[in-house]
Amino acid sequence: MEYKDGTSCKEIMDLIEKDYPPCAALSFDNVGLLVGRKSKKVRRIYLALDATEEVIEHAAAWDADMLITHHPLIFTPLKSVTQEDFIGRRIMELVRHDISYYAMHTNYDVLGMAGLAARKLNLQKACPLDVTMELCGREEGIGRIGVLPRKMALRECCEYVKNRLGLETVNVFGDMDMPVECLAVSPGSGKGAICPALERGAKVLVCGDIGHHEGIDAWAQGLAIIDAGHYGTEYMFLEDMEQYLRERLGDVDVAAEPVRFPCRVV
Repeated sequence: MEYKDGTSCKEIMDLIEKDYPPCAALSFDNVGLLVGRKSKKVRRIYLALDATEEVIEHAAAWDADMLITHHPLIFTPLKSVTQEDFIGRRIMELVRHDISYYAMHTNYDVLGMAGLAARKLNLQKACPLDVTMELCGREEGIGRIGVLPRKMALRECCEYVKNRLGLETVNVFGDMDMPVECLAVSPGSGKGAICPALERGAKVLVCGDIGHHEGIDAWAQGLAIIDAGHYGTEYMFLEDMEQYLRERLGDVDVAAEPVRFPCRVV
């Protein structure tokens, strides 16, 4: 569909929510329009994983009318919006620049990120790892479980994941010589994916945000963990949504925050 002379924020929301309806989000989440006006005319959309102060500065400098992120800036209830609080400052900057701000989090995880991650890793016979809903007669959910193109040792699987996701390093829990073929992937924080991965018979789980105890406990139960980082397993959102919006909004300019890993290994 091509819009002429720009389009409203609401029309863009309606477009996105046909494919990523808010009802697909998990109950704890906060998705949708979080700051700004639905009536705002949009000619420029800026994409980012997080609505940091730097991202908002970049969006404003680019004269963006709308900012779309994966992670919601407002996650817990606010009692005030003031200069003293970092979230309040960001909200005030969005309002000052008249930027409508929209977040698509676990609804995108379920209906976009999970399948995208499986394709990035070239998983065969991929299906939802943790089913959260049924849509049009098919199961959808967080993460995917499938079969690698061939059996490989965990050491080689680490190199495979790094190559497929464009990463320099990963953290690993498990025997580096163990053979793996059935792999689960859960982009972002993967602590909640450990039990589903074990129940589904995965030999290795690719995810992020795994702590010491979660890692050694998973391995004690026979599940190897490749922690590729929260950002490392989710920055694919930027390219995917940039392409999605460009294809559907012929009259709207779309730009994405450059890929920049927030955590460095030194």
